[in-house]
This record gives sequence, structure tokens and C-alpha cells, in this order.
Amino acid sequence: MTGADGFVGKIVCHRLIESGYTPRAGLWDGGLWPALQAAVPGTNEFSIIGDLGANPDLSAALAGVFAVVHLAARVHVMHDKAFDPLQEFRRVNLAGTAALAQAAAAQGVRRFVFVSTAKVNGDSTSATPFTEEDPPDPQDPYAVSKWEAEEALRSIAVKSGLEIVIVRPPLVYGPGVRANFLHLLRLVALGVPLPLPDAANRRSLIGVENLADFLVQCVGNDGAANQTFMVSDGEDVSTRELSARLARALGCSARFLPVPEFAVRLAAGLVGKEAAANRLLGSLVINAHKARHTLGWDPPVTLDSGLATTARWYLESSRLV
Repeated sequence: MTGADGFVGKIVCHRLIESGYTPRAGLWDGGLWPALQAAVPGTNEFSIIGDLGANPDLSAALAGVFAVVHLAARVHVMHDKAFDPLQEFRRVNLAGTAALAQAAAAQGVRRFVFVSTAKVNGDSTSATPFTEEDPPDPQDPYAVSKWEAEEALRSIAVKSGLEIVIVRPPLVYGPGVRANFLHLLRLVALGVPLPLPDAANRRSLIGVENLADFLVQCVGNDGAANQTFMVSDGEDVSTRELSARLARALGCSARFLPVPEFAVRLAAGLVGKEAAANRLLGSLVINAHKARHTLGWDPPVTLDSGLATTARWYLESSRLV
């Protein structure tokens, strides 16, 4: 498994061990191994895979492997300093993924589970949730590179017989979360009044425990072979409602500024933050019916339970700082 030391990877390692698998952690470098082994007792195998975009020799890392869960990726970079961000995303997420899949096929690996993103479908929905059958409409370099990687994997599968499973999650949250979700946690915990009108937007999310559970299903379920799935917690909420639920989980009260949506969007536009406003006020809803129908999968953790676990982690980690 690549990205084993990451936010999602550690939980996937736990779930694989609980399900009777022996995960082999693919790590950027060996210095990450002691911390991973301490965080996930029972993870006893690792391989150094380095920079996948540099086309390393992966034969030893993949020897004797039944399935690959590919989590490692170049993700969203705030204030990206790359000269050509799209090219850098492609180097890691497209070329690196294709090289890994080709090496896996050469070593006789049966299945390759690739974690893509719901943003392959687009940045927002209106009246109809995204499904696996919708035409792709990636809007940023990250999503473009993930869509191109999906296409490369399908081509490799046709030529080699490698079984491909593509999973497109929406925003993933849970203990260890970073980026925008962590920022929202901090603001809610501090009691900062949020400019969130009582809008009718809806957002799909998936807790890290639910995503890990689904990925493990994809490793061993015959029905997952050569399929694309969209997955979520199954309960969609507005950004304001999400903030209110986080506040309850944190043991505080959410505070909101009484401003209309158009005013928030206007202010965001004046300072060049239209994309941020869209993330706060727009909708991105996915339909996870295929995952439930094809694999018989139900998310084991509810949204409120996942938020409560995330809130406890945040409060405990804050006390340690």
C-alpha cells in the first residue's frame, strides 16, 4: 500500500490487519517506518518506494503482493510554487500511478485499488448528484491529473489483465485531517463568527474510517473488479449545518454572522476568493448507490459519530501543543 504513513493510510493499515491481511507499507523513505509501526501495531512489512514520479524500480516492493491500494499522491497545494503545477501533478499522479500499475502487472499483482477524487466529475453539483456514469469535468490541475491517471489505469488493465478499482471520495475528514477541514475546526472551536448564511447548499463527505472500510472491501470483493465507485457517509449537509454539528461535538456553540449569500460571494469576489466562497456555499453531492448495491456496503460510522471522533482528536491534540 502506498501512502501508508498518511492520514488515510494509517487507518487503512488498521482495517487490513483487522480483516486478516498482511499489509506491506510503501513509504517515501525508511525514516517513516518507526513512527508508522508505533502508530499501527501489527504492520510488520515495509518497502521504500521513493518518488513514484521518478520511475523507481518497484519489483522488490511488489513481489508476492496480491493487491495494491494506491493512496500516495500530490494533493492540493496552497500557494503552489511549482513553475507548472499541472505538469507536477501529472508527474506524480499520472506518470507515477501508471508506472506503479505497470510494475504491479509485471509482478503478477491481481488487483489495483486507486483512490481518485469526486472532483473528477466537477467542482459542484446543482439539482442532480454526481454518479459514476457522468461525463468527467475536472476543473483544476489536481482533478485533471487524477482523471488522466484513471484513463491510464483502464488502458493498462485492458493490456495486462490487472483488475482496476477506482474510488472517487468527496472531502475526507477524521482524526489527523488537515487543510480546509482543520481550519474550520479551529474557527468553530475558537468561537469565531462565521459568514455562513442559512443556505440550501449540500455537501457529501466521508469519514476516514468509512473510506478505509470501503477500500478494504475493494481489495477482496470480486464484484469490485474493473469498477468505478463514488462513496460517502450517506448524509449530506450544508456547510452551516456541518459547522453546527462540529460545534456540538466540540462542546461549544457555533456562531454565524447574519449576512446573505450574495454579500459573502460579492466580498469574496472583491478579494479574489471566489473559489473559497464556492467551497463554502456551493454544493457537491454524490450518489453512492452503486457502492451499496454492487458490494453490499454500508458505511459503518455515522456522520455524527465520525465528527465526534474528529473533535476528540482535535481537542486532545490541542492540549498537547
